[in-house]
Amino acid sequence: MAESKRDYYEVLGVAKGASDSEIKSAYRKVAKKYHPDANPGDKEAEAKFKEAAEAYAVLSDADKRRQYDQFGHAAFEQGGMGGGGFDFSGDMSDLFGSFGDIFGDLFGGGGRRRNNNGPVKGANVRAGIRITFDEAVFGTEKDLDLNLKEECNTCHGSGAKPGSTPETCSKCGGRGQVVYTQQTLFGMSQSVQACPDCRGTGKIVKDKCNDCRGMGYQTVRKKIQVSVPAGIDHGQSIRIRGKGEPGERGGERGDLLVEVSVSTHPIFQRQDMDIFSNAPLSFATAALGGDVRISTVDGDVMYTVAPGTQTGTRVRLRGKGVPSLRNKEVRGDHYVTLVVQVPTKLTNEQKEAIRHLDEVMAGDKNTSGTEKKPEKKSMKKKVEEFFDNLVDDDK
Repeated sequence: MAESKRDYYEVLGVAKGASDSEIKSAYRKVAKKYHPDANPGDKEAEAKFKEAAEAYAVLSDADKRRQYDQFGHAAFEQGGMGGGGFDFSGDMSDLFGSFGDIFGDLFGGGGRRRNNNGPVKGANVRAGIRITFDEAVFGTEKDLDLNLKEECNTCHGSGAKPGSTPETCSKCGGRGQVVYTQQTLFGMSQSVQACPDCRGTGKIVKDKCNDCRGMGYQTVRKKIQVSVPAGIDHGQSIRIRGKGEPGERGGERGDLLVEVSVSTHPIFQRQDMDIFSNAPLSFATAALGGDVRISTVDGDVMYTVAPGTQTGTRVRLRGKGVPSLRNKEVRGDHYVTLVVQVPTKLTNEQKEAIRHLDEVMAGDKNTSGTEKKPEKKSMKKKVEEFFDNLVDDDK
């Protein structure tokens, strides 16, 4: 009875509004978990696998899904898909065919899945380089020595000795593919795979080239120039097309993927396109204001701080950060935290000057206990005299 069936969406673990790709992905997970080949003799797993296959057969078909959304399981009780839903007791080769791609991906076979016997792109090759912080900011050129496969100069890629030619593969008749038939839960199924003898080429090399031993290529040491773009970050990769492994059956070469490692900088830290650093600020400049020299990736710049600047103050240098990978004319900013340098070695005269400054800043107390404010002009003069005494120590 339909009432005893679980909701198809619940079976696959998806929402009612799930997309086709979400339904397919969910079915792949359930099928892989409960497939009889992965759970031999487990009747419960077999039942759940059949249940998932039934749910996917409905929800993956636009018309059947529309009927199910409107009428539920009752839509298939009469006619349609047979009384009570699917009948798994008979030959299910037609139903299995709709799942061929999924089963092939999961279990290396599949009902009606066919392998493409056309050109195959070569595999990608991975390598790594290390660059400095400044090279990452402004870009650079690096040479990379790699062992790469190149077409054999003797046989020109055929793998056969000079004067001989490859023969037609007897196993596949030159088609490069063989058909395998196997008994599955759903009946007999067929899968088409690349011929194991000729590796899908349709040709067999009997008289192999001595230089490449029938492979058609040789490993050679090559120097590859890598253009590192300005703004690249640690861990990112540069793709150099056509510098990977040779393709098969006339396919194009793979790519070279160069992962970049960026060395740390003694002063600068990076976050996306912005640079962060600290800059020392003398005690006198912090109190009186003035120019402070700040190091950036573009060189030193002078920045004017206001009187009374506190330690930990952060200033922003616009356009002094890292360039964008998409447009090197667009740059981030440089944020500088100013750190006031407090003198640690003082002469007796300097210590006395600090005590005097503390008294001046606090104000004198008269006999009545009220604070006596010094004149503004004399205050400024005393502060300047104090810092004059400290100027040599700050330097």
